[in-house]
Amino acid sequence: MNSELIWVLCLLAGAIYLFMTNKVRMDVVALGVVILFVLSNTLTLQEALAGFSDPNVILIAALFVVGEGLVRTGIAYQVGDWLVKVAGNSETRLLVLLMVAVATLGAVMSSTGVVAIFIPVVLSVANRMEIPAGRLMMPLGFAGLISGMMTLVATPPNMVVNSEMMRHGIHGFTFFSFTPLGALILVCGLGYMLLVRGSLVRQEESGVSKGPGRRTLRDLIRDYRLTGRARRLGLRPDSPLIGHTLDELQLRARFGANVIGVERWRKFRRVMVPVSGISEFQARDVLLIDMSDPGVDVRHFCSEARLEPMILRGEYFSDQAREVGMAEVSLIPES
Repeated sequence: MNSELIWVLCLLAGAIYLFMTNKVRMDVVALGVVILFVLSNTLTLQEALAGFSDPNVILIAALFVVGEGLVRTGIAYQVGDWLVKVAGNSETRLLVLLMVAVATLGAVMSSTGVVAIFIPVVLSVANRMEIPAGRLMMPLGFAGLISGMMTLVATPPNMVVNSEMMRHGIHGFTFFSFTPLGALILVCGLGYMLLVRGSLVRQEESGVSKGPGRRTLRDLIRDYRLTGRARRLGLRPDSPLIGHTLDELQLRARFGANVIGVERWRKFRRVMVPVSGISEFQARDVLLIDMSDPGVDVRHFCSEARLEPMILRGEYFSDQAREVGMAEVSLIPES
C-alpha cells in the first residue's frame, strides 16, 4: 500500500466522520476534500474540477428542479390527497396504494423528498384509521428505497454506472431498463409488507389513542356551514382597490367580504401571500374572499370594486388549504 492510497483512505475516513457528526456542513466538507486533493498533488486542478461538468451531475441537479416543480405545482400533494380518498378505511388498500404512489413519484424525483411529503399524510391517515403509524411508516420507507430501482434517473448510482459504461464504449441503459426489475422488487416488497405488517410495531406500542382526531378543513366547512361563501376574484387593471391597504378599504364593513389570502404573481408563477390590515393590493392580484354576509350582491361588489370572478377549484380554497388553513378557536371567559 503506497502513501497516496493511505492519504486517500484517510481523507475518506475523515469525510465520513464529518458527514456523520454534522459538525461541518456537508457541502463544505465535500469542497474541502477536493481542495485537499489538489493541494496534496493527488489530483491536478483539471481532474478535480472535471466532475462538475459531468453530465450526471448536471442531470442530478436538473432532477431537483423537476422534484421541486412537482411539489410547488401541488401534484405531489394531490397524489397524497387522492391516496387518502381512494383508500377509504381499508388498511390493505392504503398500504398498496401508498407504496405504488411513492415508488412512482420517486422514479422521477428525489426519494427523500417524496418520503418527506408523505410522512404527514401517513401520520394523519393512521390517526384517522386508529392504527399504529409504524405499520405504514415502514412500507413508506421501503417504497422510497425501491423507487431508486424504477428508472435510470431514479438514483444517482444508476446514472454513474450508465455514464461509465458509455465512456468505455459499452452500450448504456435506456430510461426504463431498470423498470422490470424494479417493478418485480416492488411487488415482492408489497407482498412482504402485507404479510409482516402486524409485527412492524412492538406489542406495547400497538395501542392507538382513542382521543378526538384532528379536524379537517372539510369538517369545519360542514359544521360551520361555510359552503358557498368562498370567492376567487381577480383585480382588474382599473380596480380602485390597487394601491390601498385592507384597513383603508373596509371591505368587511362595506360588503361583508373577508380577504383570506392573496395570490400574487412572482417569478413566473402565482404564490400565496398572507394578508393583514396593512397589506396593500397590487395589480394582477387574485383575492381569496369569504363572503360572510349572505345578503350582499356579489355581482354588485365585483362591479364597484372592478373585480373579475375566477375559477375556484375545490370548496373553500381546498387547493390552498396548506397555505391558507382554518382553525377553530374558543374564547376563554377572561379573554
